[in-house]
Amino acid sequence: MSMDRFRLTEMRFIKRIVVGNDNPQNIRTEAEVQEAMDLVNRCLSGTPRGFILNVEKCFGLYNIGEHQVVLQYAVYHLGFARKPLHLD
Repeated sequence: MSMDRFRLTEMRFIKRIVVGNDNPQNIRTEAEVQEAMDLVNRCLSGTPRGFILNVEKCFGLYNIGEHQVVLQYAVYHLGFARKPLHLD
């Protein structure tokens, strides 16, 4: 893949990574959220270098028992020219 220009047609592998809490039944810990963000950073800075194709930003308002909970998360869609070995 040429380094001077990003080409969507060269993307052969797409990785979807959720950062945050997307399921009120399974709340992720702060360490799990940080681990997901570290994976995004590794994909963007490692070899082969990934490119952000899309970011979904979502939130939900849930009633759990007597409590009202707001869950926020972002979903990163990262494209690669080939599948990185660290994602196996």
